[in-house]
Amino acid sequence: QVQLVESGGGLVQAGGSLRLSCTASERTFGWYAMGWLRQAPGKEREFVARISWNGGNTYYAESVKGRFTISRDNAKNTVYLQMNSLKPEDTAVYYCAADRAADGSWDYWGQGTQVTVSS
Repeated sequence: QVQLVESGGGLVQAGGSLRLSCTASERTFGWYAMGWLRQAPGKEREFVARISWNGGNTYYAESVKGRFTISRDNAKNTVYLQMNSLKPEDTAVYYCAADRAADGSWDYWGQGTQVTVSS
């Protein structure tokens, strides 16, 4: 069972930046596609970004394209989400997730980290 631990959330003003990190407990992390999803109050969880096991392919939700960047360091068992030009509508709990079989389903989840963007 892979454990994922997120960090880096917090309170930031609109237009600011944050970098989220997610560290996995197992070295098998290096074989998994990884992603970030978020859930705002009263809304369903939504996809934010995804990265392939070797970092060669990345995908983003339209709402964050050009502002967010997902990356990974397999030597550190860590995936990152760099968030720039933050907007109040980016306020949510952000979750890190792992896709073990690269089949589009998320097998492991972190506990979430709160991101709050003030206007």
